[in-house]
Amino acid sequence: MRTLFEKSTPCRKGMCNNLTTSKAADYLPAEMMRGSRVRLPELGELDVVRHFTRLSKRNFGVDGNFYPLGSCTMKYNPKFTENVAALPGFTRLHPLAAQLKGAGHFTQGALEVMYDMESLLCEITGMAGYTLHPMAGAHGELTGAMIIAAYHKSKGNKKTKIICPDSAHGTNPASAALAGFDVVTIESKDGIVDPEALRAALDDEVAGVMLTCPNTLGLFESHLPEIVKMIHDVDALLYYDGANMNAIMGKMRVGDAGFDVVHWNLHKTLGTPHGGGGPGSGPVGVCEKLVPFLPISRVKKLEDGRYVLDYDHPQSIGYMAPFYGNFGVMLKAYAYVLRLGGEGLTRASENAVLSANYMRKRLEDVLEIPYNRICMHEFVASAVGEKLNGVRALDIAKALLDKGHHAPTIYFPLIVKECMMMEPTETECKDTLDGFLDDLIEIVKRAETDPDSIKAAPVTLPVTRLDETKAARDMVLTDDCGCE
Repeated sequence: MRTLFEKSTPCRKGMCNNLTTSKAADYLPAEMMRGSRVRLPELGELDVVRHFTRLSKRNFGVDGNFYPLGSCTMKYNPKFTENVAALPGFTRLHPLAAQLKGAGHFTQGALEVMYDMESLLCEITGMAGYTLHPMAGAHGELTGAMIIAAYHKSKGNKKTKIICPDSAHGTNPASAALAGFDVVTIESKDGIVDPEALRAALDDEVAGVMLTCPNTLGLFESHLPEIVKMIHDVDALLYYDGANMNAIMGKMRVGDAGFDVVHWNLHKTLGTPHGGGGPGSGPVGVCEKLVPFLPISRVKKLEDGRYVLDYDHPQSIGYMAPFYGNFGVMLKAYAYVLRLGGEGLTRASENAVLSANYMRKRLEDVLEIPYNRICMHEFVASAVGEKLNGVRALDIAKALLDKGHHAPTIYFPLIVKECMMMEPTETECKDTLDGFLDDLIEIVKRAETDPDSIKAAPVTLPVTRLDETKAARDMVLTDDCGCE
């Protein structure tokens, strides 16, 4: 598809500007004026409309196609939440208003939403307090790691290390390192944390352990009570990576299970768009003893029922985001939680787990399933058998694009060779799952008889197999518009 610059025709215009208002040259010195005209594309209005309409039809998103990305919870984003976020009472509100003296009464509704959202997240997770400020999951991890550091500093503890299992999301060790900790990695055993490996790594300098439960293999950490005790015995804190929260809503409150810090991915679990569809939001919840360290400002409800911003938290780690985080994402998540209620959230998790296990069972005789037992909301398969014919997980993922499906997550977690991680979510019907599985099974069978056709995929898309290394290391993101 040609770019607008390639379609440009000299002197073709989309509009006629007859305004006689002042020009830049009336105000700026001559030496600051451009010496030649900027080469902008010259097109008619219809040319532009058709160009962007065609581009929009090439978008690949959850509204149009199945999106089985593991560890990403690409569930359907219900449209009623967009209507809530678009209410004029929210969209016309200036974010500074809540901080201006005498203007707080204009923002009572927004502050009440934030206050209620924190309360709802506390109820779902069993935590004592929340901040809504972190603007993505990894940002939430960093916030949590900084709270862990502040807690130990306040006690005078010498804590230098954070432990992460080898199945952890890559952002876990990155966030811990950014907060100033050394990262210790422990090997999993049978797909989950090995208590003996954890015991060997624990000492008095361990500040915390970052755990995803269920983990990135879709397996629940069955040694959790033992893990919690070992960690707390050395005055370390247990962090819950909330990326996989979609498996446990209504089933387990992480605070009750012994976790001290948790972050959500509202843009995954609570139905708000993410990826290319919208910004993230990574609220962080903490147990009672960590509440004083939450970021400021915090929303406080006064005895007369008014809501105000409260900055009087001297042990706070400070500011983690401008204003109050991604407020629009909070609104959508708030509406989603209220609409589903406790029963709906529980059913969402149940159906997500059911869908994943249905897919796992249909594939167990087709692909290798390294940990083939009851999984949670996602599972991993391996293309090690297909690699014998020269077909790798990447090739299968590309072939799925020709079938109209988004590819699953591949090569993660790193502890499974030729890994393909799939997470169907609760929002897909059985027909959609079967359609995807039928296509995947056909591709795997074709890998035995015609591997070259798989390795050549995709062949039906606007672009075929790309040099992904070159794309990452030699990016060209702009067109040459002829600017001097």
